[in-house]
Amino acid sequence: MGSAVITARAAATFEPVGRSVATARAFVRDTLQGWGYNDVVDDAVVLTSELVTNAVVHAGTAADVLCLRSEDGVRVEVSDHYPEREVPLQSNGLDFGSPDRENGRGLLLCAALAARWGVEYSPTRKHVWFQLDLPDRPVGIRSAGPVLPTSLLPVTDQRVRVAVVQIDSTGSITAWNDDAAYVFGHSAEQVTGKQFTDFVAWPHTPGTNTGIADALQLSRWEGSYGIRGADGRNIAVYASHLRVRDTDGEPSTVCLLVRDDERAVLQSPARAPVSNASENRTADPFEIFIGSPAPDDLDGLLQRTVERARDMLDADAAFLLLATDDETELEVRATTGLPSARQRFARVPVEAGAGRYGSARMPAVHEDLTAVPGAVPLLTDTGMRSVVTVPLKVEGRLTGSLGVAAEGPGRYSNEEALRLQFAADRIALAVESARLGELERLRRGSLSFLVEASDLLAGTLDRDQTLALMAQMTVPTLAAWCAVYTIADQSSDPYLSYVLHEDEDLIDGLKALLSKIAPPDPVPTPGARIWAAPSEAGHRAALSTSTRSLRHDAPLSMSMATRTTLATAQAVGGETVVLPLVARNRVIGMLTLGKPSDDHFRQEILELAEDLSRRAALALDNARLYSERTAISQSLQRSLLPPGLPDVPNVEIEVIYRAAGEGNEVGGDFYDVFPIRDGAYGFAVGDVCGTGPEAAAVTGLARHALRLLAREGFGGPAVLERLNAAILDEGARSRFLTLLYGELWPQEDGSALLKVVCAGHPLPLRLRQDGSVEAAAEPQPLLGVIEDLDLYEQEVTLNPGDVLLCVTDGVTERREGARMLGDDGLADVLSTCTGLTAGAVAARILRAVERFAAEPASDDMAILAMRVPEPPHI
Repeated sequence: MGSAVITARAAATFEPVGRSVATARAFVRDTLQGWGYNDVVDDAVVLTSELVTNAVVHAGTAADVLCLRSEDGVRVEVSDHYPEREVPLQSNGLDFGSPDRENGRGLLLCAALAARWGVEYSPTRKHVWFQLDLPDRPVGIRSAGPVLPTSLLPVTDQRVRVAVVQIDSTGSITAWNDDAAYVFGHSAEQVTGKQFTDFVAWPHTPGTNTGIADALQLSRWEGSYGIRGADGRNIAVYASHLRVRDTDGEPSTVCLLVRDDERAVLQSPARAPVSNASENRTADPFEIFIGSPAPDDLDGLLQRTVERARDMLDADAAFLLLATDDETELEVRATTGLPSARQRFARVPVEAGAGRYGSARMPAVHEDLTAVPGAVPLLTDTGMRSVVTVPLKVEGRLTGSLGVAAEGPGRYSNEEALRLQFAADRIALAVESARLGELERLRRGSLSFLVEASDLLAGTLDRDQTLALMAQMTVPTLAAWCAVYTIADQSSDPYLSYVLHEDEDLIDGLKALLSKIAPPDPVPTPGARIWAAPSEAGHRAALSTSTRSLRHDAPLSMSMATRTTLATAQAVGGETVVLPLVARNRVIGMLTLGKPSDDHFRQEILELAEDLSRRAALALDNARLYSERTAISQSLQRSLLPPGLPDVPNVEIEVIYRAAGEGNEVGGDFYDVFPIRDGAYGFAVGDVCGTGPEAAAVTGLARHALRLLAREGFGGPAVLERLNAAILDEGARSRFLTLLYGELWPQEDGSALLKVVCAGHPLPLRLRQDGSVEAAAEPQPLLGVIEDLDLYEQEVTLNPGDVLLCVTDGVTERREGARMLGDDGLADVLSTCTGLTAGAVAARILRAVERFAAEPASDDMAILAMRVPEPPHI
């Protein structure tokens, strides 16, 4: 800065990402306002925005920003790390290229706006600086307004109340004067020691990231926000912050606050026009900026546009709306200077109905909005009095509307409207091009999203997993939180089945809040509809909790509960929509999507959510049907299994059964052990050809026929012959069956007599006490193939310590490549079971089968082990 004395400096580095441009703008604005340089803030922000954009977007490197203060002005330096190969010489004839080239606008703006500027190059970086001089003012006067007639002075209450609040370095309130108690309703005793942020409703303005905590750290700050009064309502205030320190060096912030409609008491006067510092400052900065840019970042383009429009007409606020595809509505896409972002993506009818925006198609100047309420719905309750709006048109079609507004009346005339219209005409084509590009990207992204969603939903038939997928696909892609209600049948009320929030700490509070309110009505009408109940319930809960927490006798333990309630109210404070889940012409539930406070859904997001809800509804109904049919199938299958094993005197019996196939409890293999009459028991192990439901049907026929015929007094051969006839009577549905059937008589001497018929089944094996293994029966013809069978039964006596093992071919035919366990392998395993109980024998056989091959078994298995225990030794 030449020989000027540097009195303050501030520096920051910004990463090479798109959001860094907005962060750098906020950094420079906050720094200069803190230094009291409001006169040059806007020009500095414009230039910084362009230079940082060149660094982080075009050069792709980090940007170092340095602000230097002197007595006569401010210097801002922006450096990137992308050196040029050629070092240009600065001269009056330097060619910066076309204004339409985005990467040349930064230097053009420096030449147009700065008092002095320069570019320096080194082997490692490029360094651009500019200096803005302050206007000459009388010594001791920072700013002054003109003398006004009494009738034009701002109107205040009978007495102007200036609330004085002091906040220490931890954010706690240390002082609260009587005017603060009068305006907000809280006494000093109620608020002293509490966090100032607990009472502040801070606006979240697009393109800035300064929060209340950041504002309290600045040396000076001035602006609007809200304070929660004792009645729970937000009181709009205008505030002026001053950062001070005491004699011990401890910092604190003094806040002067007045009601927002009395802001003239504190607000700094509007900056006076500054004379041109050089001949280069003849061009309109908005015109220099506009050119014909077509960046991929539509939101960034729109935000820069409203900022330039505001600066061009020295306005307090600016806004830009884009037309919907049918041009019947305008959608708020960018604002600056308005108190909050609650209007973002809100829609305004162009010409028809209440709240119409009739000036959209032609330029319009409103000298005082209080005389025509509702003329510009976006500015309702914002304090703006005068406004000029102009249309954005492409080939005669309305594509949007650009407007600037001021807090005072009569600020604009037709001359300003013409200047703004000229700028809008130059930017309209670029905005439309960027909008169409964004729309195309949204459509492609939507298709990819729906394809992925369909794949995920089709990949499961589990109801709970389907509910979880529905919520996880919407949060945070489509909404900040999601709740799924399900309806079991037409006579049932909706049930809150799943809740998800992008912040997991808020899920429990959100679920508790939704559980206390009535669910939305299950309306089958397609499309999203607004549901105000969550927002209203959250507001009531926050008001009630805040009131309780301010009482003197409020327990300290309520602090965490209060914060949870307030956070939940914030989470549901935005727009909430409900989409019906309709499948097979029936409403089976509702998908509820929500936004946090002051946030709205875009129409494209709602349309995407509607497509998702249709797919999710069908997937959820498929999962329901699958669960119902699986439950029915499993219930029927369980009815085919024996209810339990009878207690046979002096005989141990153990059964292990495994059905092949997912979800099958019964297959083609079966077993049964049942009492026939006193002292006599029947047992059977069978194998129906095939697996699955068809084989299970023959299983049920065989098991119930065996019990019925045996209890009618038929012997083993007669029982099997009649069962063979019943199977053949099934005709085309019949399947051949191998069956080992026997009758068991425990004997008084401790042994057991068995009569066995083995109809085409693997032979039963007998294990003696000495470890020898032998077949306990001879093979005979299987059932279900020929009509005339000549079957006979064989007697086997099991002595104490002997084991009879009966298995199906799923055991003996267990394979690993070309190897098979076989009858010999089974006999070898059984020979190692001497002295084991029946249960231990069956378990060892199963382990041997499972370990024989790495792959899961593909055939049903049944293992029946009977052992006559040895008498106890005395």
